[in-house]
Amino acid sequence: MTRQAHRLRILRDSDALHGLLIAGLALLLSGGALYLLYVIRVWNVARRSPAWPELDPDAATRVLLFGKRCDSGEPDSDFAQRIQRALALAGRHPQLELLLLGGGPHPTEAEVAARCLRERGLPGSARVTLEDQSRDTLENLRHARALLQNGQGEVLLVSSRYHLARCSLFAQWLDIPHRLCAAEEQWAPSWRERGRMLLEAGYMHWVDISRRWARLIGHRRMLAKVS
Repeated sequence: MTRQAHRLRILRDSDALHGLLIAGLALLLSGGALYLLYVIRVWNVARRSPAWPELDPDAATRVLLFGKRCDSGEPDSDFAQRIQRALALAGRHPQLELLLLGGGPHPTEAEVAARCLRERGLPGSARVTLEDQSRDTLENLRHARALLQNGQGEVLLVSSRYHLARCSLFAQWLDIPHRLCAAEEQWAPSWRERGRMLLEAGYMHWVDISRRWARLIGHRRMLAKVS
């Protein structure tokens, strides 16, 4: 299934539309203040997340590298930055285990990341696992959680700065202990990235308010889709 087909499936889902309606009402009743809170959250996470988090050299830390759509089989600039950050981390911390996330048409996002890492010099001895069945961020983490069941400690979530707030929110929902790592070395958002952050804030407003509403009314089916 393509990412576009996956998104259309979500938009046709009655529970997703139910949540969108509630989120829209909350937006209107708050005069836009709720959305502004999510904008601030996305902005602050993007600004504060380190590109070089402190890691315990004796701990078997696992890195979750988030994919991004690459229909041509080649990563765009955002995905390339994420891959380069994972490579840099692995070079500095050889004990890291890399879990590459992302499905889609062949080659999957995880397969593209694995190929690029090898082409850029990732040692053959590096521990790499592919999760190539998921189609969005929540599915990325859901499938990763299943793969991590036998592991201990927190994981390192690597993605673009504009995307990290959503990654962290979903990891919290799924009870995945985590820290964040920004793909970009410096905090210098372009206008395109600022626009992406506004979109991320809107999406987070939708899904977070939907989940809170589902918990309030005890809607088990809606909750099952975000846990």
